[in-house]
Amino acid sequence: MEIVKFGHPVLKWKSKPFQDIPEGFDRIVDEMFELMYSARGVGLAANQVGLPYRFFIANPTADPAEKDEEFVFINPKIVRKKGWGEAEEGCLSLPEVFGDVERAQTVEMEAFDLDGEAYSIEADDLMARILQHELDHLDGVLFIDRMKPDKLDLLRLKVKNIENQFRQEQKEGKYPSDDVLRSQLADMERTFALPLSGDHPSEE
Repeated sequence: MEIVKFGHPVLKWKSKPFQDIPEGFDRIVDEMFELMYSARGVGLAANQVGLPYRFFIANPTADPAEKDEEFVFINPKIVRKKGWGEAEEGCLSLPEVFGDVERAQTVEMEAFDLDGEAYSIEADDLMARILQHELDHLDGVLFIDRMKPDKLDLLRLKVKNIENQFRQEQKEGKYPSDDVLRSQLADMERTFALPLSGDHPSEE
């Protein structure tokens, strides 16, 4: 498992909700937390590791020792928003790219946990921003899609360079073509198959 970079079609894929939590799901979540911490992130969505499923993880402290701050959000939805503010965001799929995005300052999110139990969380400031950012990922929306055009113009070269690197890796055989990747994602949606430990879900 790895964090995929901009250019991979899964980052524009609208994730599919779970009907049931599949066997081995907790292992996938554990691997995602390891990846997130190694990249010093505070949130990671399923499609950022090549999985077309509707869940994400978060820890606003970015500290693996802070287990009480770890959250898993399965089939999440925001049911309330309050206030608006602009702040800088980044993304593990767009390394070294940062920009200001306007978001709600307070949100209430409903989701299911690893045990399949429904719960809700009210968050503000950083955590509220994380929840909105990661939920966007599940809808195939990146933070750069929400930036004001004039501010995004300053980042276009960096974004293009990341995409070019992904295309080069496709040419070198690390990833198949976009059409093959989309076909694999559609197959995964139908079966809800989870990859074996260490396997990248998009590799042939």
